[in-house]
Amino acid sequence: MSKRASVLFVCLGNICRSPTAEGVFRKLVEDAGLQEQVYIDSCGTSNWHIGKGPDPRSQEAASNRGIDIGGLKARQFSEKDLDTFDYVVVMDRQNLADVKDIWRQNGGTEPTLFLEYGSTGLAEVPDPYFGGDEGFEHVLDLIEEAGQGLLRNIQERMA
Repeated sequence: MSKRASVLFVCLGNICRSPTAEGVFRKLVEDAGLQEQVYIDSCGTSNWHIGKGPDPRSQEAASNRGIDIGGLKARQFSEKDLDTFDYVVVMDRQNLADVKDIWRQNGGTEPTLFLEYGSTGLAEVPDPYFGGDEGFEHVLDLIEEAGQGLLRNIQERMA
């Protein structure tokens, strides 16, 4: 692997989990001084919210932790993403299955579940969309923990 890395976070609609992961991970990368070496993006498997910003509850929860995701815009996952990104990191099993179907047909970077980089013992980042505010806080906790593990993985591969 080169001294650069690219990471794509994937969820269903690209308005809650994956933009939160993009924002949190961007802050972790900046805190590590690697913003010039690591490219970060997010997308959704559905086309429901293309061009829309993150859910206001996601924005507020992230903002409470000093992370601004307000400028992000949803986009849909594309088969080209498997050739573009070194890491294709998916939030849950259903979206992983959807992305793996495309991967099996086209090759490229094999997608993985995001929480595999963490130590919570959980497999999936739950979708907070239909829950209360505590769900968005829980998602942030999971993303921060797994993000630290992902960053360690990238740093090891870049060394």
